[in-house]
This record gives sequence, structure tokens and C-alpha cells, in this order.
Amino acid sequence: MDIFKSWLVEKYVAHRGLHDSESAENSLSAFQKAIDKGYVIELDVQQIADGTIVVFHDSSLSRLTGQDGYLKNLIKEDLPLCHLSGTKETIPTFEEVLKLVNGQTPIIIEVKNILKVGAMESKLLEILKNYKGEFAIMSFNPYVLSWFKENAPQILRGQLSSFFKKDKLSLIKKIVLKKMLLNKVAQPNFIAYDANALPNRYVRKFNNLPLLAWTVRSQEEYMKVVKYCDNIIFENFEPKI
Repeated sequence: MDIFKSWLVEKYVAHRGLHDSESAENSLSAFQKAIDKGYVIELDVQQIADGTIVVFHDSSLSRLTGQDGYLKNLIKEDLPLCHLSGTKETIPTFEEVLKLVNGQTPIIIEVKNILKVGAMESKLLEILKNYKGEFAIMSFNPYVLSWFKENAPQILRGQLSSFFKKDKLSLIKKIVLKKMLLNKVAQPNFIAYDANALPNRYVRKFNNLPLLAWTVRSQEEYMKVVKYCDNIIFENFEPKI
């Protein structure tokens, strides 16, 4: 497959679905709106206390649900009680999202795992084995990509990165991740880099791979970054060529 001619670069990517004032990010209705408009869906997956894979971005529940506590401490039975952004929608499981999308549009799955790699990825792969639609995985953690390379090399892998200026990481980690020094371990099929840090010399080293810019939030930002990337991950507007 020529990845430069694939869906990864041919269709805009809706960040956490096509969310708006009525549909919360990473909600089933935001994903349905992305499907209806023909956008690729980007979403975040995490594992909760009972092993269930859910679609949710934050580690804390407060911003999106108004509740105290952390996502990792929930069990599946708690999910119907966690309403998203004051709507009737609740935190969906990954399996619920796949059932909704059902191959109607491709999905980019951000694997949010800063712990030991293996258990969550195994569960995720088990679910994906029965899914017939197009998808890719990506992560800031290069060891997540390495795990998928070893256990499911047919799945497209994307390395997420940025300059990590506001992240609470050691200087060494920031340098390694910013420069993507572990790409030999991860062996990604594409790069997804912070749009605010483009262009830069680190992504130029990997110009043999498609480059996605995240997260583009206006037509003006899109016009600034489009000449440096192959596609964008967007929110809060709909891009026009």
C-alpha cells in the first residue's frame, strides 16, 4: 500500500469526532456527525479498573463530566452515570464506538498508556481482531507502537510528538520524544506532530513518512500549516481547501 495515497492523507481527520456545543468530544453523536460528513475519526482509548477499554481523553473526570475522581478507578457499571458535558450521553466503551462506526469511515485510535505496555494493548488487539473497518493506532509512547509492531505488524502505527513545553516530563524524556529518537524501536508508518511546532528539523528527518498536523483549530491555522504536512487533525471548524 502506498500510504501517501491512502485514507490517512486523503480525508481530513476530526479530532475526537466532529464535536460541538451539542455533541461532546469522544461522544457517540460526535462520531456520528463525523461519519455523516465523511471525515476520518480520531479518538482516545484508555483502560479502566475492570479492564474495559473506554473512549475518553482525560485522566480526570472533572472537565467533561463535572465529577471528582479519575477515569482509571471506574468500572463498566459506572459509565452510564458519567454524563458528558451536561448532555444525556455518557462515556462510551470502545466496543460501542466500533459498533456505531462499523467501517463507515476510518478511525485513528490514540492509545493513552503511560504504564507498562502489554495488558491494555492485548485487550485492544483482541477487540480489533473482529473489526472489519479501516483503522490505525497512534501514541506518544513509542513502546506502544513497538508492541503493535511485534504483535500485529499489519496495523498502521503513528508516532505522536510535540515540543512538550507544558508537559511535566524530565528534560531527557522531552528531548527523546521531541526528536523521536525511539523511532527505530517504534518503526512508525506515519508521524502526527503538534501543528504549533511545524515546520521543524525533527520531522524533516522522516520525510519518507506521511505527516499529520494536530490539532488545527481554524481555517487560518490550516492555511499556515498545510504546506508543511500531508493532512490535518482538526476541531472547532471544518477545513476548506
